[in-house]
Amino acid sequence: MGEGIEIALGLIVLALVFLATRYGIALRMQNVAKGILEDLQKRGATRRDLAVSLPYERVNYLHVGLRDYRPKVLASLVQEGYVGKTEEGKYFLQIPYPGKGMEKGGKAVLD
Repeated sequence: MGEGIEIALGLIVLALVFLATRYGIALRMQNVAKGILEDLQKRGATRRDLAVSLPYERVNYLHVGLRDYRPKVLASLVQEGYVGKTEEGKYFLQIPYPGKGMEKGGKAVLD
C-alpha cells in the first residue's frame, strides 16, 4: 500500500473518530437536558412562584470523574427559554414539559 493511501486512510479514520465523539457528546447533553426538565417537573417548579434551587447550577472544579454537563446545559436551557431563572437564583419551567410516557401534543421539547 502506498504512503499516500495510508495517510488518506489515517485522516479518514481521524475524521470519523472526531464525528463519533461529537455525536456522543451531543446525545449526552440532550439526555442531561431531558433530566433537568424532568427534575424540575418532579419538584413541581412549573411557575415562577414555585421555583426551586438546583444543586448542580454551579461548576464544581474539584469534581473527580466524568465531565458534568449539567451547569452548561442548564445555562443553555435558560438562554433558549425552556427554563426560567428568578432574581434569587431559583429555576422553573417556562414551558410545559410532558415527561416520559405522556403524549407530546405538537412539537416535542428536545427531539
